[in-house]
Amino acid sequence: MKVSFYMAKSLFIAEKPSVAQEFMKSLGKQAARRDGYAESEDAVFTWCVGHLVTMSYPSEYDPALKRWSMETLPFIPTEWKYEIIPAVRKQFDIVSGLLKREDIDTIYVCTDSGREGEYIYRLVEQMSGVTGKKRRRVWIDSQTEEEIKRGVAQAKDLSEYDSLSDAAYLRAKEDYLMGINFSRVLTLKYGGAISDFLRSKDRTVIAVGRVMTCVLGMVVKREREIRDFVKTPFYRVTASLSLDGHKGFDAEWKAAEGSAYYGSPFLYKENGFKEERHAKELIDKMSAAAPVNMEVQSIERKNENKQPPLLYNLAELQNDCSKFFKLSPDETLKHTQELYEKKLVTYPRTDARVLSSAVAKVIERNIAGLRNLGEYREFAQNILERGAHKNIAKSRYVNDKQITDHYAIIPTGQGFGALGSLSSVTKSVYYAIVRRFLCIFYPAAVYRKVGIALKRETESFFAGFKVLADEGYLKVLDSWKKNQSDDGDKEQDEKCDAGMLEMLKGIKKGDLLDVKEFNIKEGETTPPKRYNSGSMILAMENAGQLIEDEELRAQIKGSGIGTSATRAEILKKLVDKKYIMLNNKTQIITPAQLGEMVYDVVNGSITRLLDPQLTASWEKGLTGVAGGSISTGEYLGKLEAFIVRNTNLVKGLNNQYGLREFFDKSAAYYKNDSRSRSEKSPVRE
Repeated sequence: MKVSFYMAKSLFIAEKPSVAQEFMKSLGKQAARRDGYAESEDAVFTWCVGHLVTMSYPSEYDPALKRWSMETLPFIPTEWKYEIIPAVRKQFDIVSGLLKREDIDTIYVCTDSGREGEYIYRLVEQMSGVTGKKRRRVWIDSQTEEEIKRGVAQAKDLSEYDSLSDAAYLRAKEDYLMGINFSRVLTLKYGGAISDFLRSKDRTVIAVGRVMTCVLGMVVKREREIRDFVKTPFYRVTASLSLDGHKGFDAEWKAAEGSAYYGSPFLYKENGFKEERHAKELIDKMSAAAPVNMEVQSIERKNENKQPPLLYNLAELQNDCSKFFKLSPDETLKHTQELYEKKLVTYPRTDARVLSSAVAKVIERNIAGLRNLGEYREFAQNILERGAHKNIAKSRYVNDKQITDHYAIIPTGQGFGALGSLSSVTKSVYYAIVRRFLCIFYPAAVYRKVGIALKRETESFFAGFKVLADEGYLKVLDSWKKNQSDDGDKEQDEKCDAGMLEMLKGIKKGDLLDVKEFNIKEGETTPPKRYNSGSMILAMENAGQLIEDEELRAQIKGSGIGTSATRAEILKKLVDKKYIMLNNKTQIITPAQLGEMVYDVVNGSITRLLDPQLTASWEKGLTGVAGGSISTGEYLGKLEAFIVRNTNLVKGLNNQYGLREFFDKSAAYYKNDSRSRSEKSPVRE
């Protein structure tokens, strides 16, 4: 009997060759390069190249499903089929062979630390039929040597990630079922109507996706709100007041309680009139009796603290990069991924905006490393000298309960050797992350505010002033001269400098101030703003609500539309399918004609696909599966019922011709495509 002896080895499986290389270097393995893997005395390193396995097309279940027909819908597999992607079969065979090698006793799963990375490995393991091996999951937040070593040393049994795997499989099944069933049934029912309208010889294929269709709906609804918006003029009254020969200031009238106009139907809100004649009537009344002055009713002086913003998650970073650098979300993710792979920042596909308590304990390393970064050396040194990092764990910037997979995106304080190889845009993204990180260790910015209430007869006027007294964290943000992250405060500060504030010190309650003149300021209501790529990402993160206030976003953050890993890809897909248009210069998003027509089709059939709250609830359900609070069977049962019910609903409809009026209405905005669109929609190119 022949007995073979061998030394047991560990197999490390990464998502791509460059990551496998980092693991080899960090673990100090001198591995010889082979075809599709590398091997040392006690370890083997291999890699996937993204997905190696995919879900089979319907025709693999039944050849009859190759042809699109109503009779074969709805299509719900009882057993799911998967297949190796032909273009990467060679690498799959290599990885599969290594997984089943006799001398491999422990598998370290080092694919991306997230739902999709989990799915990539699990599919390979499933198709390879691996049994009897120890499996460990490496979960890391950066690709630094210390983090990789920690991840391997603390790797948990893969079974602890089974719920995450279940959620990954369900996400894929959900997208598959919605895509196959809804795209087919809507194309068969309405594709001809769209083609006829556009005078196209081919039937239009209507692409539908759980997230994609919902986002399309948000874009189209916003555009139609803008088109339907009717501007309303309004007229505000202001008084120019003298300050003992100084330049003085303006105060604005409001219909406060006691005013002759309080609760009047003539008002636009509380500080304006719908018609100019009523504003003139007020001025005439105020100017009738001499002397024309006002009495100071109250003066309030206070300091206002503005705290540093929370750290970047991917959505916030994409929003700022869209605003400041005119980058699309997809471009921002690519630049941040490059920074991650070059060890400059932590894991980018995160929803968290805080640090974990564990990383807070060693955050000094990240700060100390930034002393090697010329532009920010002074700030990092200042933080360490003040010991400002020592109590960070007690602040709002550290919260384990707000972290699911990864903490916020921060600089590692390492990888500076790669800076020279970065493009100027990638460097800009990196410096934005550095600034956001460093500023949380600085005190709040302090503003001095003065509010003055004045009265003439029954009418009240108000003035407010604000000046920056202490830069605090803005010193870090303002180190970039083009920075605009102060929410417009800087513009207001320039209107009221310290000298003006000093003059206001002399005002007290009961003083009479002369009125130089009254003025009418005409304004008009403005339509909603179009989404830009950054604001759309934020709206997706907040289940369709575009919440401008940074603090409020942090408070209500829950389940969104899509995930940090997929939102940029969804927007890109909509552009590629010519459903929406993205202006590269402004990053403004508008619908394309085909996109509007697809919206009308969905709105007239499976309307709920356009509901951000429903889409967010599906994502929340997947989070529940990953967390173990919702069973796979429960989720899949509800999903299949939704698919069957709505597919059969569309099959029973007969409203193709009724959509013509909607097509006609939107087509008016897309005539003469060859000419400049500036008159109709200035953001389209």
